[in-house]
Amino acid sequence: MTTVAQAGAQSPAAGRSRKKAAAPAPTGPDRIPQPSQGWYRVPGTDIKLRRVTTILGQGFPKPQLVFWSANLTATDAFATLPRLVAASLNPAEKEEAYDWLRKGHIRKKDERAEIGGAVHDVIEAKVLGQPIPESLFTDEEIAPFVDHFLRFVTEWEIEFEASEMTVGNFTDGWAGKLDYLFRSRLIARLLDGPPQTLFVGDTKTGGELDEKGVYPEAGAQMSAYRRAEVCWLRDGTQIPMPKCHDVGIVLHLRPEGYRPMPLKCGDDVYAAFLHVQQVAEFQQQATDALGAIM
Repeated sequence: MTTVAQAGAQSPAAGRSRKKAAAPAPTGPDRIPQPSQGWYRVPGTDIKLRRVTTILGQGFPKPQLVFWSANLTATDAFATLPRLVAASLNPAEKEEAYDWLRKGHIRKKDERAEIGGAVHDVIEAKVLGQPIPESLFTDEEIAPFVDHFLRFVTEWEIEFEASEMTVGNFTDGWAGKLDYLFRSRLIARLLDGPPQTLFVGDTKTGGELDEKGVYPEAGAQMSAYRRAEVCWLRDGTQIPMPKCHDVGIVLHLRPEGYRPMPLKCGDDVYAAFLHVQQVAEFQQQATDALGAIM
């Protein structure tokens, strides 16, 4: 047997155990929890908080997504019918065409993510008092969304308080990243609130104006953000979550226009969110238990 001394290392003093050096405490923005595999991990601690979007994804029924995906596939198929027919005669091309057709929902989500990123860039510029990137006005697909978003800001006298801010609730065990917090004296007046009322805001870019694209799940999501106990500033400072109105605003943004849509996100909606969280936890635990049995 080779001892520590024989290996050329110095033996620890009698009665002492060698301890692993503690990792330095996170500082600055590194203190902000980051999402990973459905959780937010709080830096410098062993605390894990379930991701709000994961909770909603596992516990909130979304029957409309089945029809959306089916309609999208049918639309893509008819739009490329000659190509699909030709590909069906060649095994290699058939497999490639099949793979392209079944991933239509992924392409659409990527498009929406690009639009969402552009809107986020506009909000960031507004919050920081910086010019809006010129590239957002020259992209033919993104420019209409940006134009209508700026109309919303101007016409409703929007003042942004924060954007892309991580918030969390240690008591109920979740965290998430809200789109933005804002003030609008015009919206506050319509809801019988004082001019400096703070609102939770979210942007949706799917569906069609006045028909579809905004669903009750958005209210549940905003109710969670509204009931956060803490939030993290850009520099990593953790502060109490400011009080927000019990009605949130979803901005339905489309190339042809926009609609600010009020959704209830008060304590009664949050109670429903907690039930959704229980369903999501059951789903996860049942899946884990099944895997253990198998």
